[in-house]
Amino acid sequence: MKTLGILGGMSWESTQSLYALINRGVAARLGGLHSAQLLLHSVDFAGIAALQKAGSWGEAAAVLGEAGAGLRRAGAEALLIASNTMHLVAMEVERAAGLPVLHIVDATGEALRAARVRRVGLLATRFTMEQGFYRDRLWERFGVETIVPDEAGRAEVHRLIFDELCRGRFEPSSREALRGQVAALADRGAQAAVLGCTELGLLLPAGSPAALPLFDSTELQACAAVEWMLG
Repeated sequence: MKTLGILGGMSWESTQSLYALINRGVAARLGGLHSAQLLLHSVDFAGIAALQKAGSWGEAAAVLGEAGAGLRRAGAEALLIASNTMHLVAMEVERAAGLPVLHIVDATGEALRAARVRRVGLLATRFTMEQGFYRDRLWERFGVETIVPDEAGRAEVHRLIFDELCRGRFEPSSREALRGQVAALADRGAQAAVLGCTELGLLLPAGSPAALPLFDSTELQACAAVEWMLG
């Protein structure tokens, strides 16, 4: 089994779910008492969130790059960034850490392509929905067109993530609001919706009743991690 390093804590609510998913995946494949060989560096999210808000992506990349280099020295052979948003600086983290990043958009794109989805709605932080890194990679590598909610919808999903989900609040009213955003994307021609923030699947898991099929990027990232570790 290969050793995987995880850059987590963004937020820890979703990192603990990712950790469990990877370990369950390894146990399902190998049986018995097997679990995943993982190294975790969990950052203080307050500092990263402040850098995101300020648009200081280079500084945020440096923090994760240094953490990734530490994981490499500890024995990690590749990295997982436990945050969709921070994949905006995945290339910079790779260079600083000296390790490949198993990219969450690639895991998501592979699943969308397998399901023959050509137009997908993206629900995520404002950074992920409005920056081009997610949209461009899905199109260039997988031929999948991406649409996002309107301005009010983007603001609501972003608020829900930072004010509630990252703080461990999972309100029924927020679940219904998220379902409403999925329905709005369906009305605009989306064939599926990507839960493109690691916390969103905690509120509305893939397979939940919704106007579109849901693709949980965290679950797909965990599956890709298990495949890499045992491949």
